[in-house]
Amino acid sequence: MIFTETTLSGAYVITPTPIGDERGKFARVFCKNEFSKINHNKEFVQFNHSVNKIKGTVRGMHFQKHPFSEIKLIRCIKGSVYDVIVDLRPESDTYLKWFGETISAENMKMMYVPEGFAHGFQTLEEQSELLYHHTNYYTPCSEGGINYADKTINIKWLLPVTLVSDKDKTLPFINPTTNELQIL
Repeated sequence: MIFTETTLSGAYVITPTPIGDERGKFARVFCKNEFSKINHNKEFVQFNHSVNKIKGTVRGMHFQKHPFSEIKLIRCIKGSVYDVIVDLRPESDTYLKWFGETISAENMKMMYVPEGFAHGFQTLEEQSELLYHHTNYYTPCSEGGINYADKTINIKWLLPVTLVSDKDKTLPFINPTTNELQIL
């Protein structure tokens, strides 16, 4: 596996190194020893599967608040998505900065999302599917999010947005004066 740190400290794009032959290919997508090289020492306790029918769909930008914050490892297993993360750590040099990467079943790349980040994605193909690995259990009272169209963050989605859930449409915006998340 190749770990490439993004422009946001502690976040990585992970590229498996597949071995291929006439049967297809094989790649390791997790190894505790290899992940220890990026100081990952938490156990993944929950796996989720996201199925997305329509190209251009946006899901996000989601996170869990402390003390239930989590590390996520995102992998696309069918189709392709533009995977986006936002640094929400006020003490960070990259606070409110975002990073995006195309991950797909074909390129096998994964996004490693540290605690203190919001995460979302846009589908680039019909019928795109993701697997999420989480280091904490989903806790509804700790759920948080930022609006996908927030002008302070200004994410440049690759396609016109075709579908967003009502819940995601009503997520709060960053206050442009204070650079703080507005709690509704």
